Amino acid sequence: MKDKEGIRKRYLQDDVPTRLGGLAANLSRIRSFSGHDANQKTVESLLDESRFFIEWTAAETGIDAAAELVQLQIQLARWRRNWPHIWADVTQRRQVAEQAVQWSRRVLELSGLLGSCGHA
Repeated sequence: MKDKEGIRKRYLQDDVPTRLGGLAANLSRIRSFSGHDANQKTVESLLDESRFFIEWTAAETGIDAAAELVQLQIQLARWRRNWPHIWADVTQRRQVAEQAVQWSRRVLELSGLLGSCGHA
């Protein structure tokens, strides 16, 4: 992850719902990028960045949301630890991609941003 401190400062300028929205977007990108063999390093970076996003945000959420985010952070760490093996196995990679998008949806729910999209 390039310029971790710069990313942290920029990330912390946003409110918590926006930060969680950014985390959800990262998780969705994991799914998108996992479909192409050339994107292994990009997905590794998204995994790392997502773990940091959680570290920088979880303490500012409610206890239940924080607990879910910690579970996600543990899952991301497990994936990252086994990433070369996961990436080499198309079936495992696809499973991780699907789990990432499920987490993305859940984080988006936790953010509260879904309810703030006004419908006319």
